[in-house]
Amino acid sequence: MWYFTWILGVLLACSLGIINVLRLEAQETWDKEHIPLDPLTQLITKETMRVRLKEKIENSKRNGFPFSVLFISLNNFKAKNNLSDFEMDAVLRNVADCFQEDIRPGVDIAARMGDQDFLIALPGSPLKKAEQVAAQIKHEITACVKAPHLVVDVGTGVAEYSSPTAPDELSATANEVDELIRIAAEKSNA
Repeated sequence: MWYFTWILGVLLACSLGIINVLRLEAQETWDKEHIPLDPLTQLITKETMRVRLKEKIENSKRNGFPFSVLFISLNNFKAKNNLSDFEMDAVLRNVADCFQEDIRPGVDIAARMGDQDFLIALPGSPLKKAEQVAAQIKHEITACVKAPHLVVDVGTGVAEYSSPTAPDELSATANEVDELIRIAAEKSNA
């Protein structure tokens, strides 16, 4: 008789697990449908990325794991190549598609930050790992945007956030987000 109770308990646990998985999938679908995306590249917007970076900084403060950001800039790409808006849009979509293949789905977060600038958050990635990803993405973009008449100057910059702070300082400030973006952007221009 006890084994019927045990089997019933296992079945209940399995059904609760399935319900939890379905709930998570529904939340993921809702997020995908309701997060504002850049209409051209289908990456998240600058404003959404700032909110997500704030969350990542708070998580880093809470659990002590570092994360890195990777800033990608097509330095004066449109001016150097004298492209029409249509051609530039095609190049930007192509660039976004190139690095989408190199980031971890469901983990890394990519955003379009400006006309020719992108930012990727790499949670759990220390600086060395992020630099390897940056080199790989730079190579991929150069290979993807290859044409005889195009001049491609891809700048990448990496910054790591790791903060041993007291537990009472868990809320991230806008200054921390701005500083992290600024450091990565400066490195991409160097």
